[in-house]
Amino acid sequence: MEQKAFQDYYSEEFSHCYGCGRLNKHGHQIKSYWDGEESVAVFTPEPYHIAIPGFVYGGLIASLVDCHGTGTAAAATYKAQGRAMDTDPALRFVTGSIHVDYLAPTPLGVPLELRGTVSEMGPKKVVVDIRVSAEGKLCAKGRVIAVKMPDTMMAKK
Repeated sequence: MEQKAFQDYYSEEFSHCYGCGRLNKHGHQIKSYWDGEESVAVFTPEPYHIAIPGFVYGGLIASLVDCHGTGTAAAATYKAQGRAMDTDPALRFVTGSIHVDYLAPTPLGVPLELRGTVSEMGPKKVVVDIRVSAEGKLCAKGRVIAVKMPDTMMAKK
């Protein structure tokens, strides 16, 4: 049986995000999974994700860090509560803060690997540290402070 990505558990109302929404045909549709105690996602930039010839636009990297971080926060919270990701009430997180350090130029046209580690978990926020690598070289590091999605963002029924 194939492992489902964290984002595959999101209900339709939470699947429109440009970075990770499976229902957004124009978005990145990233997929995050557990690999031991780390989360991992792989994304291959398209030619239009260009900054200058041969290199990725930094905003793409920030976007990937953002959505991988919030997905990891949700998955880690389910795990900490001993719950499956398809149980109610749904746990969804949004970005409270994001910080990205660009360490080396990121090559265009090769898969980027994102690895996340939860460094702090509280009742309303989760801090996820993320490393972005290309061809085994560390290109960027990020930190996402993910907060539980406020009720005001929930879809009205």
